[in-house]
Amino acid sequence: MSDSSNDKNNELPLSAIPERGITHVVANVEPKTPGRVLCINAHPDDQEFTVGGTIAKWVRAGAHVVTVVITSGDAGSNDRTDPGMTKSKLAVLRELEQRAACAVLGVQETVFMHYGDGTLQPTIDLRRDLTRLIRKYKPDVVVCGDPTARFYGNNYINHPDHRAAGDAACDAVFPSAGTRLIFPELLAEGLEPHQVERVFLHGSEKSDTWIDISETLAIKISALKAHVTQLGDWDPLERMKEWASEEGKEKGLAAAESFRVMILKQDPVTEEGAREQHPDFVEAEL
Repeated sequence: MSDSSNDKNNELPLSAIPERGITHVVANVEPKTPGRVLCINAHPDDQEFTVGGTIAKWVRAGAHVVTVVITSGDAGSNDRTDPGMTKSKLAVLRELEQRAACAVLGVQETVFMHYGDGTLQPTIDLRRDLTRLIRKYKPDVVVCGDPTARFYGNNYINHPDHRAAGDAACDAVFPSAGTRLIFPELLAEGLEPHQVERVFLHGSEKSDTWIDISETLAIKISALKAHVTQLGDWDPLERMKEWASEEGKEKGLAAAESFRVMILKQDPVTEEGAREQHPDFVEAEL
């Protein structure tokens, strides 16, 4: 048995002991702006509908954001896609729209992976490709959809591409991106392991973090309007204001986007400071 002075150094990381997972939440405190962000979604416009306000806010606070769109959105929609439209033409249009939307938000780089729209699966190939991007861009934060969210209320079924994208992104973050001998072929490409600090899951029914987007809601709406092939002549202004108001209501915010945040790399100094400054800091074993 080791003496107590060495116990801390000899501890296994929490990631090696799933049953010891801990929930760390600082109530009513908005997380600091991350330095580098990888925002991963299935389709063009997913980012703008869900987290555009947060992305715009972070960019304006100095974050470097890379947007990853897994498909080109070439399946379109039942309601708004011209029956005479071809998949190849629509893919070109939607990628142009996404680049225009990212320019409005201030995103520095947009990556298209060109997987099939409407048939996305969380395959090993997709996980490897996302792991490659995480190791390449080395984000502090990954933003993606919550893969566990399937039904919203009783009138909306979450798109299977959204769930597949979230599943593959989470699995790429952990364990693939940080584990040296998973996908060793990436080492041959010069891509060393990288540990993501936090994952911001949007569309979650277990939100624990709210971002105030009052000052960037208009930017979010402007970016969304770039997706002409999907919106047609519909003006998203009132709907986006309504959604942002609903999201913020729980925390008394006029406009917000909410997330479930997975904290994979805890800053001990930050945590202790939060305990001292915020007595409502919650720590609960799962």
